[in-house]
Amino acid sequence: MSLKIVSTDKAPKAIGPYSQAIIANGMLFSAGQIPLNPTNGEMVTGDVQTQAKQVLENIQGVLSAEGLDFSDIVKTTVFITTMDHFPALNEVYASYFGDSKPARSCVAVSQLPKNALVEIEFVAALKA
Repeated sequence: MSLKIVSTDKAPKAIGPYSQAIIANGMLFSAGQIPLNPTNGEMVTGDVQTQAKQVLENIQGVLSAEGLDFSDIVKTTVFITTMDHFPALNEVYASYFGDSKPARSCVAVSQLPKNALVEIEFVAALKA
């Protein structure tokens, strides 16, 4: 099996020993995206909707590096720091996915890197 590392300046650089995404067997597996501005590496502050928008923009950056879009995502995992954020997160999430409805898990966690309110990872299918 061959692996391809995905690296783009349209999403934040990895802040640890990992890749933004890896392609294996026709699938793209992303690292979790938090609300970092890819231009300056700074956290986007604000409410969960503001942070979720940046996270989804970062995801769009990773997808576009491989000629993909949100309709190619087959699974997401969403991490939020409280389930109280779930309705507000869903509004922003739905605006990016439109009619595409990938499988999704959403879990509340006690803390995220850099004290983010939301982190999202995804798996996408490459175009044939």
